[in-house]
Parts: sequence; C-alpha cells; structure tokens
Amino acid sequence: MDVKHTVDGLLKCLERLKSQTKPSAPSIYRVASFLKDHNPSFYNPRVVSIGPLHREDENLQAGEEEKVNHMISLLNRLEDPRSSEVKKKPRQEKTLKACTKKVNDSIDQIRSCYAETIRYKNNELAKMMVIDGCFILEYLYRATNPKESYLSNMTFVQFAVCDLVLLGNQIPFLVLQHIFDCTVSKLDQTASLIDMIHAAVLKKVNPFIKCKLETISNTTHHHILGLLHECYRYEDAKSSKFLNSRFPSAVELDRAGVSFKRVRDTEWPLTMEVKSRKLPFFSFSWGRPTLIMPVLEINDITGLVLKTLIAYEQYSNVTQYVISYAFAIDTLIDSQEDIAKLVESKILVNHIGSNQEAAYMINSLCKDVYWRDLFYFDQ
Repeated sequence: MDVKHTVDGLLKCLERLKSQTKPSAPSIYRVASFLKDHNPSFYNPRVVSIGPLHREDENLQAGEEEKVNHMISLLNRLEDPRSSEVKKKPRQEKTLKACTKKVNDSIDQIRSCYAETIRYKNNELAKMMVIDGCFILEYLYRATNPKESYLSNMTFVQFAVCDLVLLGNQIPFLVLQHIFDCTVSKLDQTASLIDMIHAAVLKKVNPFIKCKLETISNTTHHHILGLLHECYRYEDAKSSKFLNSRFPSAVELDRAGVSFKRVRDTEWPLTMEVKSRKLPFFSFSWGRPTLIMPVLEINDITGLVLKTLIAYEQYSNVTQYVISYAFAIDTLIDSQEDIAKLVESKILVNHIGSNQEAAYMINSLCKDVYWRDLFYFDQ
C-alpha cells in the first residue's frame, strides 16, 4: 500500500472540507430518515417546496407554477392599475432587479444557513430565493388583507400554511426581509413582516388554543419556523436535571386527588405547574392540588407542528422547551383513558377522532428524540 498516496488523499479531503466550513451555525436542516420513519407526512411538504432541500421532489412540481403566479400577482400590486402592460414591464423588471441584487449580495450568508452543501449555482439559488420569497409575501398579503380572497384554491392554501413551518422547507429570514423591503413595504409603509407572519401562519398552526403567541423582540429570527419557536421561549424558565423515573398518568393523578386546570394569563404558553391552596399565616396546604397546563388542541396538524418544533430543537442550538413539554405530556398520557380524563378536565380538545388515536399521537412525539436532559417543569 502506498502510504504517502493515501495520506495525500486524506489531506486533500481535509482541505476540501475546510474550504466548505460554514461561517456561522446553520439553522435549516434536512430531517434524518430515522425520524421520518414514524410518520413521513410530519416532515415532508405536501404542496409547495420552499428553498433547495425539497426542490426536486416530483410531488411538489405543480406548486412551482403556483409560486410563479403568486410572484406575478405581487409584482402587479406595485403597478398603477391604470398603467398599460407596456408600462408595467419596466417597473416589474426594476423590482425584480432590486430583489435579486439584495439576494445576490447575501448569497454566501444564505448558503451558510443550510446545514448541507447546496449544489445549486449562485444564480440558480438566487432565482429560487426570489421566487420563493415573493410567493410567501404574496401569500401573507392575501391572508392578512380582508379584501383579498383565496377561494380559487383553498386546498392549496390549507396545506401551504403547514408547509411554511417545516424544518427542511425554510428560507432565511433575511431573504424575506430583503424582498419585503422591495415590495410589500412600498405598498404599505406601516406593514410589519413579523406581524404578517404571525397573523397568516403562526396563529393558524398554534396548537395551544387559549394562549396568545408573542415573540421576544430583541432576538434574531432565522426563518418562519424560528419565529414560531420564539413564541414558546421563556427567558425566566428554570431548568433542572430530568429524573429518569416513571411519572404518574393523568388517571393515576386524578385518583390521587390531583385536579387539572388550564393556564390563564401566563407569560409562558407552555406553563405546567402544581399549585395548592394555603391557609393564611400557616405553612401547610389544604384542598386538592391542581396541575395547571396549557390547553392543547389535537387536530390534523398538531403532531406535525409539535414534531417540527421538536426536530428544530434537536438540530439547532436553541433551548429545548418544546421537547421538555412533549416529555411531560407523554408521561401524563399512557392510554385513551388518560385522554378522556384530560378532555373531561378541558385540558385537551380532541378533534382527530378516537381517544386512542390521540393517545398514539402524543406517545409518538418523543420517539427517537435526543435531548439534553434539561427539564423545564417541576418534578
């Protein structure tokens, strides 16, 4: 064996990898197959591909035409409706040039947001970013403007809102901001990109139906999914080492005298804590202890949203609030009887059919999930 030849080959490999090292931590990942095996529909877009990771999926090619139609619609909004088609064309070209220039100037930063090497050339990636960014902004504009209508393609819209929060189906927030500055902000100088995303996407996918979503304004948002994750962040949440022992289920807690109550007026949507009444001037408690929890609506997209947030927390260097919540709710639910007890206590709202199906969905949240053993609830 030629040792020198082998060593030279390894050194070249190291140099190549070094040259590909990303300047900043990525925030957009392709979900691994071992996570997808349990339920691929939780991770794969259904109607529209955003960004490069699912771009070649044959099942999403019909959505490419829909994206271009949305881009044309957005560009047309910037025109005086009295203008002729001949006059509109130069203005549309000017807007596209402005969008493309901003994207091109940030192309290295855009590439660094993806965990894997993007094989598309710079001009191909820039074109993709502009089309996808325009599509998202037109979607947001229609969804937040009461004069607009999506009745022509409601099925597409219903699935698209879920596709926009998937981990592997993101484009960097800076792309959206660049294109927003070139388009929507010229239509309405008071418009806020974050407010539009909240109204058109985040509120629609939030499974905690009684909790108001708010973002922490002094943070950097990587993408739409990152913005959704920020809604469940709580800077004052205290963590502890997870105790790897069996917790009682909802039915067992009920038999032990614990009651359940939904969260009201809390700073953190994921709040879960046990409270007991105390007599004035005395240190001991009286009455039934109460487990206070957020109201979780279980519907067709609940598993998708929670699994997506869990995957984001697994892959990214963000605090694992949702994973901690998922482990907590999983310990409470062992069977359909536990679902029935929490539905009766108005902690759960079950819209997916049988209690057995709901229990299966909750119990599948933490399968193959790796976490850092930090628990954000009292044990």
